[in-house]
Amino acid sequence: MAHVTEKDRVDSLIEHFWKNGFLTLSRKHSKYLPTPSKIGEFEVDAIGKYNKKFILGLTLTREDINNPKILRKIKFLANQKNKYSSKQVTLFLGVPEDLIHQAKKLISELEETTQKQIKIVSTTIEENLFN
Repeated sequence: MAHVTEKDRVDSLIEHFWKNGFLTLSRKHSKYLPTPSKIGEFEVDAIGKYNKKFILGLTLTREDINNPKILRKIKFLANQKNKYSSKQVTLFLGVPEDLIHQAKKLISELEETTQKQIKIVSTTIEENLFN
């Protein structure tokens, strides 16, 4: 199996944006779109929009999930509101398939209202894409 890069994980996250009807406004590793601005002190991998609903995208690795500070970052990003309409922003967490259970367990430690703002998606790249 080929080595999965950060760009591959972000590409997979963007596919989930598209499948859910969101337009990508900014993303990391793009030739044509700008890199997302920091949200507070944290970096995100992508920002999307559908009508007036905004989403943030963040990819996590095994090291990220095992980092004790990641819960603070996830909580902060999931509790963001749209600047103009004060609507809650949804956080898409891109996680490798084998870490989804760990990610769900991590998210379960947050308040229920925060959990509702988080959508965990798989960023596992199919092997046949590299052949």
